[in-house]
Amino acid sequence: MTPSSQPTVAVFGAGGYAGSLAARLLHEHPVFELRHVTARADVGRRIDELYPQHRVPMLLEEADLERHAQVDAAIVAYPHGAAAQFVAALYARGVRVVDLSADFRLRDLATYEEWYLPHPEPGLLAGAVYGLPELYRAQIAACDLVANPGCYPTATILALAPLAREGLIAELVVDAKSGVSGAGRTASEKTHFVTVDENVNAYGVPRHRHTPEIEQELAALGSSLQITFTPHLLPLDQGELVSCYVTLSDPQVTLEQLHRLYHDAYDHEQFVELANEPPGVRAVRETNICRIAVFRDERTGRVIVFAAIDNLWKGTASQAVQNLNLMFGLPEGTGITR
Repeated sequence: MTPSSQPTVAVFGAGGYAGSLAARLLHEHPVFELRHVTARADVGRRIDELYPQHRVPMLLEEADLERHAQVDAAIVAYPHGAAAQFVAALYARGVRVVDLSADFRLRDLATYEEWYLPHPEPGLLAGAVYGLPELYRAQIAACDLVANPGCYPTATILALAPLAREGLIAELVVDAKSGVSGAGRTASEKTHFVTVDENVNAYGVPRHRHTPEIEQELAALGSSLQITFTPHLLPLDQGELVSCYVTLSDPQVTLEQLHRLYHDAYDHEQFVELANEPPGVRAVRETNICRIAVFRDERTGRVIVFAAIDNLWKGTASQAVQNLNLMFGLPEGTGITR
């Protein structure tokens, strides 16, 4: 499909938190035309009825490929396992896709099936590009299927990429915390207000599904290792902080050298900020920014790296739009910067 002068886009799964925010960003986008929004549980309702804060006066429809695939691009916000076949159908029709599920993030089929379920479309794995622009900008710009990263991997990989490239990570423990919107719109007992309020809980212990995604990308950067990754649920609606505790392969590396590594990696990046103090989630709320701070514990020799993002923005929806911008040759910040 040849993109028009104003590329048309559909959001499939726009009834959820991430999908509705993606719809908002595309509805306000100065270049893309948001043509369709679909949902599975809220068909017949308008997005601005479900989410008045997004101000998107569009009716959620039941997905119909015959009508809704007549677009240049799509964001698919379906759950893991449910997304793959739908993405494959869009891809076969020439639609350029950004998939928000985990179905195409892991390059190795056996690893995906170990951590998730039997893959319904394994033939597409090789052609999907991992959608972290700071690492795969050129590949994203040239591809038709982007696997949008998970929110925890986005923050963690950006926090550690400069160290991984230099082979400096010998051992790694990641302590991660997120607001409840990361669990999706359908409430469970664990994400109910009464359970979450005035409380902090670890979950996904000892095997969280984002672990192999993080290990895959660190290995691609030059640091193959097994990590300890533990996420926690905070009584926040959105926001995410990861604290990475790194045992260095070279204990002689100084804090000055570490800072130089991070500045070399990120001074030119529009959406990565380096801070002198540990970042909080409020500093990045409703932005596409990852805010990072690096410290060295001289007593233990460990390096501590913090990264804060908004899990619904840089962790999901605004990063998806950043990827679409790249795919269509637009400046990355189009439609996602204030």
